[in-house]
Amino acid sequence: IHLTTSMRSDFRIGPQVTRRNAGDLLSVAADRGYDDKAFRDELRAQGIRPLIKHRIYWALDHAHNARMDSDRYHQRSMAETVFSSIKRTLGSAVRARSWWLEFREIILKATVYNLRRSVRNP
Repeated sequence: IHLTTSMRSDFRIGPQVTRRNAGDLLSVAADRGYDDKAFRDELRAQGIRPLIKHRIYWALDHAHNARMDSDRYHQRSMAETVFSSIKRTLGSAVRARSWWLEFREIILKATVYNLRRSVRNP
């Protein structure tokens, strides 16, 4: 889990997270907000396959998106579903006041979600 308390854009945080976890990643699925040539090149240089849809500026961008492995890209929507489920069942607000306790509260919510899933689906 990566958290930030500033209003920084996600596309600047994405490369930081992938650099930190580069040894564990085989591919990165992201939405069009991360469509940046420098980010794609950095991922490829680290041996990570970028699964990032292209923003549509030219006809060639449609071709790039059509070639994408849709089964692997679908993993992103599954993660979005988990985020949505956590927000619906455990609430979207974080009540802690310090950054460290906010982080621990989010980790606890993710843990509770995983425990509920494992108990429900043995």
